[in-house]
Amino acid sequence: MRLNMLVKMLGSGLAIGLILIGMPAAAHHSFDAEYDSTKIANFTGVVTHVDWQNPHAFIFMNVKDESGATKNIRVELGPPYALIRGGWKKDTVKIGDTVSVTNGALGKDPTLNWVGAVGTTKLVLASGQQMILR
Repeated sequence: MRLNMLVKMLGSGLAIGLILIGMPAAAHHSFDAEYDSTKIANFTGVVTHVDWQNPHAFIFMNVKDESGATKNIRVELGPPYALIRGGWKKDTVKIGDTVSVTNGALGKDPTLNWVGAVGTTKLVLASGQQMILR
C-alpha cells in the first residue's frame, strides 16, 4: 500500500514539474508573429518607463509622429542576462533620458505602437554610446 502511494505521489510530482517547466516556453512568442522585420523605423524620444524583466526587457518612450502628436512606443529588448553580457546595467537607461532607436522592426498591429529589436537594432544614448538591444 505504501509503495503504491509513493508511486502515485512521485508520478503526480513529475507531471506537475513537467507542466511548470513548459509554461515559460508556452508564454514566449514568435518575433514574426508580432513584428514585421521588413518595416524598419528610426526615432528619438524621451524614456517614460523601463521594465527590466524576463523573458524580455522593455523601454517605453514618448515619440512625436509625423503630425506632431506624441505616441508612447514600447521597445522590446532582449532578455536581461543577454543585455548584461552586452554591457547594459539596470540604470543604463533612466526615465527622462532622450534616446534614439535605429533599425527597429515595427509591430504588425499599428495601434499598439510596438517596436522589436532585430540583430542590427541599436539604442543610441544621449552620450552617443550605441547599445545593442539583443
